[in-house]
Amino acid sequence: MSYQVLARKWRPRSFESLVGQEHVVKALTHALDQKRLHHAYLFTGTRGVGKTTLARILAKSLNCETAGISSKPCGKCSACLEIDAGRFVDLIEVDAATNTKVDEMRQLLENSVYAPTRGRFKVYVIDEVHMLSTSAFNAMLKTLEEPPEHIKFILATTDPQKIPVTVLSRCLQFNLKHMPAVAIAEHLKKILEQENVPAEPAALRLLAHSANGSMRDALSLLDQAIAYGAGNVTEAQARAMLGAIDDTFLYSIVEALARGDAGAVLAAAKDMQERNVSFDGALQELATLLHRIALAQTAPDALTEEDAERERLVRLAQTLDAEDVQLYYQIAIHARQDLPFAPDEYAGFTMGLLRMLAFRVEEPRPAGAAQAKSAPQAPRPAAQAPGQFDGDWPKLVRSLKLTGVAGQLAQASELKRFERDLIELRVAPASRHLAEKNYQDKLRAVLESHFGRPTRLALEIGETRGDSARDRAAVAIAGDAFVKDLVENFDATIVESSIKPSK
Repeated sequence: MSYQVLARKWRPRSFESLVGQEHVVKALTHALDQKRLHHAYLFTGTRGVGKTTLARILAKSLNCETAGISSKPCGKCSACLEIDAGRFVDLIEVDAATNTKVDEMRQLLENSVYAPTRGRFKVYVIDEVHMLSTSAFNAMLKTLEEPPEHIKFILATTDPQKIPVTVLSRCLQFNLKHMPAVAIAEHLKKILEQENVPAEPAALRLLAHSANGSMRDALSLLDQAIAYGAGNVTEAQARAMLGAIDDTFLYSIVEALARGDAGAVLAAAKDMQERNVSFDGALQELATLLHRIALAQTAPDALTEEDAERERLVRLAQTLDAEDVQLYYQIAIHARQDLPFAPDEYAGFTMGLLRMLAFRVEEPRPAGAAQAKSAPQAPRPAAQAPGQFDGDWPKLVRSLKLTGVAGQLAQASELKRFERDLIELRVAPASRHLAEKNYQDKLRAVLESHFGRPTRLALEIGETRGDSARDRAAVAIAGDAFVKDLVENFDATIVESSIKPSK
């Protein structure tokens, strides 16, 4: 017997065996069991998520000779078997991509008025229906408005935006989802158990991620992996077949970024170049890893990876600052977009990594609190016999050369009182937005780094002495939403000496 590819051999033949589309299955099951049938259905979704498969199962549910109209067709009667084999005379499957003309659609619709030859309903499945011409849609519209009782239309498309609203309004629409990689990997595992093919779980996860939400693509990749591995699916072979990036490289890069180790970062990139790795794919995978680290920082329960990988992600999440992760992610995305304009892929990739290092500035950490987080600040020059404070707050602020939000808060503040371990500041009501706790924490961390000891920072909102026109203008600029965005996201600094109040 000739070999049958897995995508065809394991094509679902009932609602129960369909994976990842429970919301559609539930609605159709209830409609069939309650005999609440619509004359036209529209299935939308990307390739390989089950649109045509769902159409065939629905056709069996409508025409099963044993079960009648039911959500559980027998699968054994001649109608069910012929539909599965694709040779049921009353199931007419049309590829709209090759039958776009109005004459072809008119001929199809003219034949629809005749009663079904064998089945209960004559079912028309029109795939990629968005490819029909405007005239063909207009020809279909009349039949959709007043369909014969024995006709059911099942339309499928990957691009519902191109379907006229007059057609959409006459269809019962179901949106099929991208299949989660976890569900795909689990389904592949069950299939291989039935096929008696050994496989490593990590290899199945790789194939599932590469399928990008398409079960059909996953099964095609699985066929290829079995052939590549001579009947054995391993992670190393799957990675080599897919040209996937070894996670070791990516974790090494991120760990080196966390340490600020430029040598280790470039060494990993050089090793990747020697192994002929695709740097476009590397940037994509790096962005994916950073996304998972961000999840581990904010919503660790959302992680579904194996325990060992989860522990490594959590460890990185604890090492990296959340702001750095967001910055690295943006740089990876932009570096991938800029890759075609780089001298070569290696230069574009390494330039992205160097940009991450360039924007990474060591955080001052409070004494005795190794895990405290604060915003990156510029290096502090030696000023005021370091660690001492003579009460001249503006002088201290200038010596620290603060940037970002912490700098804006310090510049907008007025010293009220200070003791050895306490600094009390007053902020004008117009600068109230700068007195948020996380901004105070950033300023306090810088002060603790400067003094070399724990320092308490207290802020109150009240009128300050800086009531000149120029001061008021500076406050207004600091409070502007656009300026705040520049300061917070791009570490911009307001040059107060350049501010001139308008007349």
